[in-house]
Amino acid sequence: MNAGGNTVSLKVYVGNLPYSFTDKELSELFSLYGTLSEVVVIRDKYSGRSKGFGFVTFADESSANKAIAEMDGKEIEGRALKVNEAKPLDPNGPPKREFRSRRRF
Repeated sequence: MNAGGNTVSLKVYVGNLPYSFTDKELSELFSLYGTLSEVVVIRDKYSGRSKGFGFVTFADESSANKAIAEMDGKEIEGRALKVNEAKPLDPNGPPKREFRSRRRF
């Protein structure tokens, strides 16, 4: 709980997902651990294909911690999930990769 007495939500990173996984399947998998406020499988903006990871936001921290403890390393469709607390994007970290060709024709 935070200082105001409210429960604190916690965002969880879920990596090594099967590429066929949908938001609904991810939600069904993690809703067993508690109330979810947001679920998203990250997709390529051009192809729409899953990038193999997503995020689940739990309404309370204890549910998130239980899910992390029980789901990290669990095999889903032959892939061992990587589940941990999501880290905020570091604005001072390495820049996003550019895939455009620098050559001019």
